[in-house]
Amino acid sequence: MSSKPALTPSPSTVDMKFEIVVIPVSDIDRAKEFYQRLGWRLDADSATDDKDFRVIQFTPPGSGCSIIFGKRVTGAAPGSSQGLYLIVSDIEAARKELVNRGIDVSEVFHSEGSVYAGSDEPFLFGEHRVSGPDPGHGSYRSFASFHDPDGNGWLFQEITTRLPGRIDAATTSFASAKDLASAMRRASVAHGEHEKRIGAADANWPDWYAEYMVREQSGEKLPE
Repeated sequence: MSSKPALTPSPSTVDMKFEIVVIPVSDIDRAKEFYQRLGWRLDADSATDDKDFRVIQFTPPGSGCSIIFGKRVTGAAPGSSQGLYLIVSDIEAARKELVNRGIDVSEVFHSEGSVYAGSDEPFLFGEHRVSGPDPGHGSYRSFASFHDPDGNGWLFQEITTRLPGRIDAATTSFASAKDLASAMRRASVAHGEHEKRIGAADANWPDWYAEYMVREQSGEKLPE
């Protein structure tokens, strides 16, 4: 009996953009008011003439993915969507904005020690929440959580530097002016250390900034 040779996986050549997550809710108008209060963009609120079907779509600022909810759009139980991640470059600023909008948000937390120890609500790195941001301010390591009125669970996750291979350096982009400004501030601090090392002002600082920001986002070794 002959066997077929194992195929070597290769990257897909077809773009597949992940754009919609369905959120199960029990009270459509209450959910609409909540997501409007978050400051998310309302893209659609459509219903059939007989009111037997209704769909609402919201998009978080800077996001390429939207959420939809409504009547007869999902059979899932209201509140059953958990672990919905919102990636931010400054978790303290993101949390403060929602608190100022009247949203109940957890304190910023991280995990340490055994990442699967504890009895808190599970999150990406386990179930044990330690108060405060990650001490080393490591990318992917700091979180804050909140829920919509039905209990669907959202988490902020702070990411400033992607793991290698996650971002194509040739297509580096920033989701918003705020993200770009945050990247520039980090580059400014790093550039100050660079000038200390070379013992002089760097006239080519725009090139250095650009290189730093692209490498940081794509997870490559940072310039010195």
